[in-house]
Amino acid sequence: MFTTQNYVVASSLDEAYELNQKPKSTILGGCGWLKMGRRMMSTAIDLSALGLDKITETETYFSLGAMVTLRQMETHAGLSAYFGDCIAACVRHIVGVQFRNGATIGGSIWGRFGFSDPLTLFLALDAQVVLHKGGVVPLSDFVQMPYDRDILVEVRLPKRGQKAVYLTHRATATDFPVLAVALCRTGEQTVCAVGARPQRAARVAREPGESAQAFADRCAQVLSFSTNLRGSAEYRAHLCRVLVRRAALALEEEGNA
Repeated sequence: MFTTQNYVVASSLDEAYELNQKPKSTILGGCGWLKMGRRMMSTAIDLSALGLDKITETETYFSLGAMVTLRQMETHAGLSAYFGDCIAACVRHIVGVQFRNGATIGGSIWGRFGFSDPLTLFLALDAQVVLHKGGVVPLSDFVQMPYDRDILVEVRLPKRGQKAVYLTHRATATDFPVLAVALCRTGEQTVCAVGARPQRAARVAREPGESAQAFADRCAQVLSFSTNLRGSAEYRAHLCRVLVRRAALALEEEGNA
């Protein structure tokens, strides 16, 4: 469990930003991972009073405030109607409903964890993040950025008629994924994001006319994989071929339905 000398419920994003510039200050997300460590903070900054727990829809995108919980995403009718089952699929194996009622999308995306299910799917969906000072940044750029003391305010999912499939392999139902795969088709373009390599998720674009098997083989070849307690690099490369092919075939079947 973490400890803190000061706890502040921020009254504005500007106040939260200024507090966060101090050494050892920390923004509190859902605290799902913070509570697992033994971190000492000078100031814990709570964003829960800033109205960042809403999912809103515009003509061009869905906006998920940083304090939106994974459970809100999972059960949101608008997200389900537009994106299908992939949103719920990317969070349904994360521990349990009680955990997902507290874990936030802001914390999940800001952490840029290699094992992050939402990060993998949102990368395939070409999401954007909105930073308090940094403005709107493509998630594909954000995942490569070093950690700093800006504040993630919202995540945007563009509405471009995407069709997406999300698949993972897990040793047990609620464990971290051994490998995660998201495929997204927008018009004639298909993009695959592979996470839990165990490095951060990375994307590969499907070439015109490329078969499902050829695309799966190429993803396994161009992406790097490593070994940890959940699986070897070789096993992850094998899973990549299997899951990418399955996802690609699922998208093709949906398009022919």
